Amino acid sequence: MITQDNQTLSTFVMTDELRHDILNILVTYGDKIPHPAGGDHSQTLIRWQILAYVAGIDLTIAKWFESHVDALSILHELGYRESTQGLWAIWAAEGHPVPIRYQQGKISGTKSWCSGANIVDHGLITYRDESGQSQLLVVSMQQEGIEIDNGEWHAVGMQATDTATIHFNQATASNVGAANAYLERVGFWHGAAGVAACWYGATTSIAGYLIKAYQQKPHDYKAMYLGKISISLSVTQQYFHHVAHLIDSQPTRSHELAIRQLRANVEQLARDVGQALGAAPFCRNAHFARLSADLPVFIRQSHGAFDLQRIGELSSILATDLNNDSINEQENIWQL
Repeated sequence: MITQDNQTLSTFVMTDELRHDILNILVTYGDKIPHPAGGDHSQTLIRWQILAYVAGIDLTIAKWFESHVDALSILHELGYRESTQGLWAIWAAEGHPVPIRYQQGKISGTKSWCSGANIVDHGLITYRDESGQSQLLVVSMQQEGIEIDNGEWHAVGMQATDTATIHFNQATASNVGAANAYLERVGFWHGAAGVAACWYGATTSIAGYLIKAYQQKPHDYKAMYLGKISISLSVTQQYFHHVAHLIDSQPTRSHELAIRQLRANVEQLARDVGQALGAAPFCRNAHFARLSADLPVFIRQSHGAFDLQRIGELSSILATDLNNDSINEQENIWQL
């Protein structure tokens, strides 16, 4: 049994074979993971706690498993009635010079940033139709007309994720949902918070080494950073609880502003957490070194300044709505 105990993990070697074995076990429980906004109290938080726990052990496994359960939740939300057995992934990055085209049940074109490309059974793939509308396809990866290129991934971090560029040539696919349903559904943002839960789980695991380092060799500098990180982690922990409650109590709303704020906060926290530690854990602790290499790459799934811009725009819209509400007595959106 692998646990998040840092003492157990510190010298543990995570091989690709073991990753796949753990992932296969997790996938057998995939349909038991609560969907966000499932309607029951604490279901969304339970989902995030599972993702965070897995991420604290290994971010490659977390990347694969989060994509799998996100794909299952997307299919559930869009009313997909076919079998969902096997390993799934959602591949939604766009902008390749040879974009995806879909005609008469066949998919051609290229999709970048496809994690788990060689191990996934079914892919959920976005594309833009001739009218520029977002569409979603289900593609079985066990067929002719699919070429997987792993040659573009040079990062040390998240290297084991099998992130590849996939070239499709008249492969069979089927459409899921209405035009723009993937982007416009409320679950789009609920799923985005699940990625942040992975970031947070890895960050808390790294922070555990800071506590251990301070206990072994107390130092004012370490204590100061431990205090700073402890405050940030505690506030973020409570914000996860708050946003999960928002989603469960108001499941028909996207809660985009709250989730964007949550993601931005976790991203900043992930950047700060390793500052108080010297070279020793980076060089001598296999688990710490792996998480520290993987996490900076994983948090680039954030959109940085673009997210901050949108947070500002949404904050302004919310403030205007409050000012126009004759019942609401708040003078600004942050008033207690």
